[in-house]
Amino acid sequence: MRDETVSRVPEPAFYWARVMHARHTPFRHRFAYRVFMLLLDIDRLAETASRTRLLAHNRWGLLSVQDRDHGPRDGSPLRPWIEAALAKVAIDLDGGTIRLLAMPRVLGYVFNPIAIYFCFGRDERLRATLYEVRNTFGGAHVYVCPADPNAALQRQTADKRFYVSPFIGMEARYDFALRVPGDTLAFAIEETTPDGRLLSATLTGKRAPLSDRTLLTALASLPLMTLKVMAAIHWQALKLWWKGARFHSETAQTPAPISTGRAPAHH
Repeated sequence: MRDETVSRVPEPAFYWARVMHARHTPFRHRFAYRVFMLLLDIDRLAETASRTRLLAHNRWGLLSVQDRDHGPRDGSPLRPWIEAALAKVAIDLDGGTIRLLAMPRVLGYVFNPIAIYFCFGRDERLRATLYEVRNTFGGAHVYVCPADPNAALQRQTADKRFYVSPFIGMEARYDFALRVPGDTLAFAIEETTPDGRLLSATLTGKRAPLSDRTLLTALASLPLMTLKVMAAIHWQALKLWWKGARFHSETAQTPAPISTGRAPAHH
């Protein structure tokens, strides 16, 4: 990812996307799958949904976005929770915009392995990103990473604090690289252990209008997308087990729900 002009606050949008995972050691394992994602203004979720027939907010719909799927997961507004998380790294947005990049519910079901909050100051420059990570055991954790408001390419790092895969231990570090979404999505994670680079993951995509026509095309193309994401995770886990991946038993871990990262991380 080459650094370029600093990006400002993007408009809400739809993205056709591709997720790729590659494990590097002790054996190679790679897979990729298609998804679609929405970039939304957390303060105008109901307003955005009201502009379409196919997207609902806080109720059932063919496609829907529900407050209880994110943040404290109790249905309360997201901004107070995000601002409290940002206070841990002494960041005050002063009322700036917050965008959420995530998959919507499809036919009432959703599982977001990762959702990203882009937090902008009043000057429309990026101040922080929140990475909301989930595992298939029902847990969730948020990594709060300050951003460089003068950089187009954000490089951030965080120590692993949350158990995700039964085949990866806790002694690891995440290195994030991303841009503010525009015409394209560009996000990458490198997971490193004391033995070296273990896992790479990328999320790339192209922007489309957030319209009923786009949403209908998405439903026709990927009608059971969120269920397929969950199924793919378990299928790939079975393949890893078959290849001899070591099983880690930290499933009982109960970390604090929010931890802080560092930015920028220069290597």
